[in-house]
Amino acid sequence: MREQVEFVDRRGTASLKWDALEEIYGQRDMLGMWVADMDFRCPACVQEALRAYIDCGAYGYASLSGRFQDAFIRWERERHGYEVERDWLRYSPGVVPAINWCVASMTQPGDGVLVLPPVYFPFFHAVEDNGRRLVESRLVWGEGGFRIDFADLERKLEQARMLLFCSPHNPVGRVWRREELERVAALCESRGVLIVCDEIHQDFAYAGSRHIPMGTVTKAVTLTAPSKSFNLAGLQNGLAVIPDEALRERWDRFTKTLHLASGNSFGYLAGEAAYLHGEDWLEQVKKTIYGNYQYLRASLLERWPLLRIAPLEGTYLMWTDFGAYLSQEEMKDFFEKECRLALNYGSQFRGGGESWVRWNLATSRELVQRAAEAVHSAMAARSRKP
Repeated sequence: MREQVEFVDRRGTASLKWDALEEIYGQRDMLGMWVADMDFRCPACVQEALRAYIDCGAYGYASLSGRFQDAFIRWERERHGYEVERDWLRYSPGVVPAINWCVASMTQPGDGVLVLPPVYFPFFHAVEDNGRRLVESRLVWGEGGFRIDFADLERKLEQARMLLFCSPHNPVGRVWRREELERVAALCESRGVLIVCDEIHQDFAYAGSRHIPMGTVTKAVTLTAPSKSFNLAGLQNGLAVIPDEALRERWDRFTKTLHLASGNSFGYLAGEAAYLHGEDWLEQVKKTIYGNYQYLRASLLERWPLLRIAPLEGTYLMWTDFGAYLSQEEMKDFFEKECRLALNYGSQFRGGGESWVRWNLATSRELVQRAAEAVHSAMAARSRKP
């Protein structure tokens, strides 16, 4: 019998997404569709593994990372065709710290670090906060969604030592094709530019798309974690896959000064259980999320046909352009006060995305329906104003 996807009302659980609404958005009575975690109970196998650990009653220093790593290696090989070696793996508390550690340890102050906006906003912070020089090559909108402007990318790579790449891409939802990855890799290799690839959404690909690890194309640094796939973000255990020995040594020298050699024992147990036994649950979650996307997309376009909605090939985030109906100055009041929706605004992702918003679809259909109705009501009310 297949495990059912179970919605959890997370209000009152110290949830950032729900219980920090007043702090972040200034009001509590909103629909939370912003920060990228799920409103689904995690797989039963994870709950069972954690209960067994809790029942032992002793939570001292643990030696669990090897089992977690082996489960991850198996997952990558069987699900994504990526043969990862144990020696390549390094601990991180999550992908965002790992991005910063890569920038800090693998580039020098003042080096150019290239990003492809609109993109996950911690990319910008990792460059700027570490005293590196931000270089941007914007994705371009066209028929079928966003694509890489390879002519611009080629020019901009002359100014960079590192490329921070997002695959699948947050927020535009692209799952890059092999030929695109090979072209990016060839341009970087010819210029000596290191690729650091955020693949935390690797397990979310839909409608015939297939995630291809950048590490199967070139010797990239890959950053990932079980947190997005299995709703384990609060357990804060991530992985850096570093095939190059010299880069591993640079990482090790840097992280030695941080004294963060190992992670959370609860996170290791949860990740191990999820990678070994959570695949069926994940497939049910993906069906739920993609159904939410199809519903919300159809509902919005039926009433407001000038919207641009990026095709959801990967992630669980829908990227929508309201520029035909709202000015950038109107968006905050429209969504927060008129719709009472908590979304992520395109300005956070830069790169010309200022008229766009990002929706988190990893929630119940009921909440998605309420969000759609809120937009319809608020837009209709605006259209009736003289």
